[in-house]
Amino acid sequence: MKEILNSRLFIWALLALPSIPMVMALANGAVSEDGRPATEFLLHPTGEFSARFMIISMIITPFRLMFPKNGFWFWMLRRRRYFGVAAFAYAAFHTVLYVLDKGTLNAILGEFWSFGIWTGWLAFFVFLPLAVTSNDISVRRLGARWKTLQRSVYLAAVATLLHWMFVHNEFGPALVHFVPLALLEVYRIRKTWISGSKTAAA
Repeated sequence: MKEILNSRLFIWALLALPSIPMVMALANGAVSEDGRPATEFLLHPTGEFSARFMIISMIITPFRLMFPKNGFWFWMLRRRRYFGVAAFAYAAFHTVLYVLDKGTLNAILGEFWSFGIWTGWLAFFVFLPLAVTSNDISVRRLGARWKTLQRSVYLAAVATLLHWMFVHNEFGPALVHFVPLALLEVYRIRKTWISGSKTAAA
């Protein structure tokens, strides 16, 4: 059982699981009950899973600080990059569906400067270099710059939150996901600052 849980194949299969019915619906040309094609009704779930996996990757460090002796969060910490890449993969799926749904470049450009839209594009393009460099080779080559680059995930998170809230002017679901993340990040910053102050005092 331990070997299965530590298997890369198992992790990737687990992260890909939500996409299976989505891909099947798209391949079969499924239509929602209210007549929307798959390219439209799959936009929301792909975006949600992208946000969820991003949030999971970001809450690992605060929970690791909160429960330093907990084996689960140590296990999660060692696999954090998988969740980040999965977040980008669902974001890419989301973006492809959006482009297919709009159909033409003019349609895409016509609403590009809508607040709920350009924030989504911003999140996607911030995600892109993070996903590309989420491998051991990039970590070695970039050195200390790798961590600096990865910190731009906070910009992606803010852009994702704004996109989610304003693309359909629905604040509740987005806040339910992001408020816990914000609270945990406040805890992480406070914990890190206190630890730094103690080290400096010593």
